[in-house]
Amino acid sequence: MNDQVTKNRIGLFIPCYIDQFYPRVGIATLGLLQKLGLEVDYPVEQTCCGQPLANSGAEKEAIPVYKNFVRNFSKYDYVVSPSGSCVYHVSEHYNILEQTDEVRKVRKNTYELCEFLVDILKVDDFGASFPHKVGLHQSCHGLRGLKLGTPSELITERNSKVHQLLNKVKGIELINLDREDECCGFGGTFSIFEPDVSVKMGKSRIHDHETNGAEIITATDMSCLMHLEGIIRREKKKVKVMHIAEILNSSNL
Repeated sequence: MNDQVTKNRIGLFIPCYIDQFYPRVGIATLGLLQKLGLEVDYPVEQTCCGQPLANSGAEKEAIPVYKNFVRNFSKYDYVVSPSGSCVYHVSEHYNILEQTDEVRKVRKNTYELCEFLVDILKVDDFGASFPHKVGLHQSCHGLRGLKLGTPSELITERNSKVHQLLNKVKGIELINLDREDECCGFGGTFSIFEPDVSVKMGKSRIHDHETNGAEIITATDMSCLMHLEGIIRREKKKVKVMHIAEILNSSNL
C-alpha cells in the first residue's frame, strides 16, 4: 500500500440516495477505509453533489450545491465516494464553476472508491471472504466515464479495476455475463421520464445475471442497484443486490 497516503486527510462523500436509502453502504465504505489505517472525516455539512438538478436541466440552480461541495471538501487531500456517477459529475461537470484553486483541487482529487483503492492506495486484497456467486454490473459512468474497466466496444487489452478487487475476495465466484457492460436503464432522470424503456432494460440485465447463475448482483453505483432491486422486489425474485464496498468489507483484515 502507498504509505504516504495514510498520512493524508480523506474526506468521505456519501451521496444523498445512499445516505437516505442505503446507509449500510456508507458504513461499509468508512469501515473499509479505516481498516486500511486512513484518517477519514465525514463533513456533516455535505449535501447532494447536484447531479439530479443538472440532469433535469436546472444546472444554474445546481451551482450553489456545487459550491457547498467545494466548501466542504477542498480542505482534504482526497475525497472518496462509493459512487462513480457522483464522482464523475464532480470531476467533469464542475467545470462551469470559476476554476479557483479550491475547485481545481476538488475536481482532481475526488475518487470513486475502487479507483482510489487501486490507483492511489495500490492495494487490492483486503482479506475479504464472500462465498457466493456474484455478477458484476458495470455502471456506465464508472466504466466509460471514469474508465474503471475496458468497455466491450473497444478492441484492445481488457482490464478492470473492479474485477481486480473482486478476484482477491476469498470464496467468491464471479459469473460471466452475456452482455457484461450493458446499461441497466436507470440513468437518473431517464428512469423517471422514460419508465417503460427503463424497466425493460433493467429486466434484461437481471435476466442476464439470473440465467448465468448469480446469487448477488454487485456494482460501484447503488443507484443502478436501486433500480434493479426495485424490479427484483416487484417480481419477487431471489437474486439480491449489494454494493461492492459491502463485499470488500465482508471480513476483518
